[in-house]
Amino acid sequence: MARDEKGGAGAMSMEMNKAVAAILVAGILFMVTGIIGNTIVHPHRLEQSVLQIAAPEPPAGAPAAPAAPAIEPIAPLLAAANPQNGQTLAQRQCASCHSFNEGGRNGVGPNLWGIVGAPHAHAEGFNYSPAIAGMRDKPWDYEELNKFLAGPRAYAPGTRMAFNGISSAAQRADVIAYLRSLAAEPKPLP
Repeated sequence: MARDEKGGAGAMSMEMNKAVAAILVAGILFMVTGIIGNTIVHPHRLEQSVLQIAAPEPPAGAPAAPAAPAIEPIAPLLAAANPQNGQTLAQRQCASCHSFNEGGRNGVGPNLWGIVGAPHAHAEGFNYSPAIAGMRDKPWDYEELNKFLAGPRAYAPGTRMAFNGISSAAQRADVIAYLRSLAAEPKPLP
């Protein structure tokens, strides 16, 4: 009986050796294949990133590029705007960076309580980008909020805000109506 047990243990040991050898052979095979592939293909690293796109200079006498599309005025849409829809949109798209409650903390973005009518860079202690800090004397009125929400980077080039904007004017009106409600005394509609 003792001999059978040793034979079984020896067979188990041999199977483990075969498994380890198979893994080692596969690893060596992959390494050799990679070396041969690099030798045959000769990969060439680019000197500059292909993602750097420079706008070409227009040829002399060429028509000017069309201007950026005008942003629809928001004032006519505010009367029918739905603050509850705006709250839903703001919670979904803005709440990861902003807080909305009175006296709320600044997060990645500033607290938005009382934003309508407040000056740009209004939140105390928040480190605004130079693009927004440079507009400190300008109030966040309805049209300024509309332009900003349509495209923050177009509105304030150099802003650190990564949000792409809200393309729908009706949705922007809903969000602005919600932001208007975030005040002890909401600003009158235009």
